[in-house]
Amino acid sequence: MHKLEEGVSRLKNPILFTRVGYSYLPTTSIEESINWYTKYLGLKLVDKFEDRGSFIGVLHYPHKNAIAVVLVETENHKPLTIIRNGIKFPIMAMACPDIEYTHNILKENGVEVENINVLGNGEAKYFYFRDNEGNFLEAAWSIWDLEDEIKEDFFKSDDAI
Repeated sequence: MHKLEEGVSRLKNPILFTRVGYSYLPTTSIEESINWYTKYLGLKLVDKFEDRGSFIGVLHYPHKNAIAVVLVETENHKPLTIIRNGIKFPIMAMACPDIEYTHNILKENGVEVENINVLGNGEAKYFYFRDNEGNFLEAAWSIWDLEDEIKEDFFKSDDAI
């Protein structure tokens, strides 16, 4: 028996991982990025602290089981983009319940967005954009998206942070 199998078999629950926990994004200005993600994407700052010589900002989406976006302040300006077969590809996709609405709102607010792309017979749609630091992101919608409950206190103001 493999070591991992031995260890897992001793556990009551053999699941090692349940989901992606965080998505780390670099920023050279934590305050500007926190403002950008809260203003343009509607995320909520839940914590900000210093760690290993720079600040970390933890932002949440409104859904109960969504992963956190963790902004990591750094002196090194290196926006993230995946290169897939020589073509830029996003580092993270964010689900939108109404992608056309999201596209219009971002565009109206001055965020540079690419055109909406449609896959198949309209089962999935997506568009690309960059955050204030140049990280390459995707907004996505599909008929396969899971539904989740909204956090009860998400829209309450929290000035304590």
